[in-house]
Amino acid sequence: MKTLSILGATGSIGTQALTIVDNFPDDIKIVSLSAHANSEKLFELVRKYRPKAAALTQGEVETPEDLSFCSWYFGKDALSQMTKEIPSDDVLVSVVGMSALEAVLAAIETNKRILLANKETLVAGGNIIMPLCQVFGEKANLIPVDSEHSAIHQCLLGKNGNAFKKLVLTASGGPFRTYTKERMASVSVKDALKHPTWSMGSKITIDSATMFNKALEIIEAAYLFSAKGEQIEVVIHPQSIVHSMVEYDDNSVLAQLGVPDMKTPIMYAMFYPKRRMSISESLNLANVGTLTFEKPDFNKFKALKLAYYALKAKGAAPCVLNAANEVAVYAFLRGAISFMSIFDTVEHVLNMDLPKVGTVPEILNADLWARAQAEQYIHQNS
Repeated sequence: MKTLSILGATGSIGTQALTIVDNFPDDIKIVSLSAHANSEKLFELVRKYRPKAAALTQGEVETPEDLSFCSWYFGKDALSQMTKEIPSDDVLVSVVGMSALEAVLAAIETNKRILLANKETLVAGGNIIMPLCQVFGEKANLIPVDSEHSAIHQCLLGKNGNAFKKLVLTASGGPFRTYTKERMASVSVKDALKHPTWSMGSKITIDSATMFNKALEIIEAAYLFSAKGEQIEVVIHPQSIVHSMVEYDDNSVLAQLGVPDMKTPIMYAMFYPKRRMSISESLNLANVGTLTFEKPDFNKFKALKLAYYALKAKGAAPCVLNAANEVAVYAFLRGAISFMSIFDTVEHVLNMDLPKVGTVPEILNADLWARAQAEQYIHQNS
């Protein structure tokens, strides 16, 4: 039986992962769980799965007496401490934000396999993380969970020593795919949270609407698969059936297809390199009927342009892009800025004199610096 730790157990990815665990009770044992602030939900999960440990990153709370069998971790260092101290085979990292970076490093240090559903870790710290990781083969210690990177991972298994020419990331286009730039200027939070295909948390849903999710995925793919910016292409694919593609030197293109259901890439990562009987719906192409593709509008979705700029600039730029975007998204969600101001905020901070990075503390400092600059810009322009 494989042992699994889930960081972010009450979120969308964590909840779906637990559904998979419920369907394979003889194969996976939960040994630790975490949540950010939803203590009551975490208490329920601890009662059900009886892990050795649990963590709440927002801070300490009083735990019920019937959960005394479980070791508890609290605060900003809870994820890395629990990951380092509690033995497990795999760690599913499905928390949002930079808190995952040190937890991922702790997993690497203690020889755990990482199932990565957190973009920020590689966007901000890919140059530190990736030299420590093997992504392919039975000894792989990092398996991507994002549907696009999972798709590329699967397509690259067929390379047989051949170099790829291009990685093609597909994007749904979000709720504003057909909007003009002028119409996007007046969209509401409610509008932006209506994703046409996927059901996700609010931060990721807004990132899909701005296409900053794809911007982060461009940078993540560059680190994961040792690709240059010019080798990564984005195409809009509203049906979300083709999850991504790989083109080889002979112009052959391999694609991974499936229904838009995150349980498939989560399962793929959990059981890699084996495949198990899916608990998701089977793809019926006849029912889908038509698959369409189109070029993204870089003027309307400036996030993509900023991603390629950050990749080329290197250094702190990817980390700064991520941090400034996160601040801007939450400002938009609370009504402090307009939708299009998200792009303006990130571009402003990226164009500043960025701090130097080379170590984890420097990356974390650059993240804090970018957040402060973004907050200041938003305050001055609100």
